[in-house]
Amino acid sequence: MGLSEKSSQSEGRNRSSEPRVLLIGKSQDLDGSLEEHLASLHCAFARAAGSADALRQLRDTSYAVVITDPETSINEDLALINEIRRVRPGARVIVLAQDGTPEDIIAALRERVFFGQCAPFNPKEIAKYALSAIEAENSQVGIEVLSADREWISVRMNCDMLNANRLTAFFKEFQQSLPEPPPAEMMTAFEEILHNAIEHGAQNDPSKQLEVAAVQTARAFVFYISDPGKGFRPDKIPHAAVSSPDDLTRHIEVRNKSGMRPGGYGILVASGIVDELIYSEIGNEVLLIKHMPVPEDRRRRTSYEETWIPGGDALLES
Repeated sequence: MGLSEKSSQSEGRNRSSEPRVLLIGKSQDLDGSLEEHLASLHCAFARAAGSADALRQLRDTSYAVVITDPETSINEDLALINEIRRVRPGARVIVLAQDGTPEDIIAALRERVFFGQCAPFNPKEIAKYALSAIEAENSQVGIEVLSADREWISVRMNCDMLNANRLTAFFKEFQQSLPEPPPAEMMTAFEEILHNAIEHGAQNDPSKQLEVAAVQTARAFVFYISDPGKGFRPDKIPHAAVSSPDDLTRHIEVRNKSGMRPGGYGILVASGIVDELIYSEIGNEVLLIKHMPVPEDRRRRTSYEETWIPGGDALLES
């Protein structure tokens, strides 16, 4: 279930009239539209003039979500988060900033930022993540960073669709901050396979964990996903469209008989986007590989004259 579906199902629930969201500052980029979207989702909110005012209000009011000032930098927001957690350890923080480097985005993920977005902002999406943060107040939404190099990011996370949406959003922001980002549709392939891993590998059990890595080489962008499931064989999944490529509707009947939700196109969609989709022998690990054009200044030297070989001079002398 996607973030929008989960949030829309909750719109009719009764919510406290007490503010649960604290907005810091006021950005011209949002121009009141964030408040409108929060109100449409019945999320009561309050405003703080700045960081000092926000900390003062947090001492008096148990806000579930804090949304940072879009005019402050990510580094400033991360420093503020440390102060917020001293006052309200359970508060979820959404970071907004005008821009950010790949290292800024990784740092935000490492500091357990619930959601982050750089300009141009999407007020509707921000509001829906604020609502999701309120609804997940007591649930497991952990994403632990294992490697934080811009060319090798790896995380361990609880198997929850909200986590999948959050991680996908972070990776989108990260890729947009790169000087040479991979094609945008790469994230579609990643999201499809990640959702499969949670739904089928982990059986939507948030107590289970999976690992994800995003690796950028000189010639490719690679996603790696390892789920806690027993795996599968591509020829043994009749509920998926990939099992019958000559008849893309045959799996629908299987899903209907099994009481499964509509879908089953994930692997087929992903395989049509990436250049290589490689599963392990068991089937609970997968690589998504997208080959990238190599800029002239990054091409590796391959001629003998331009390549140093250890001991090469000695070989020539002998």
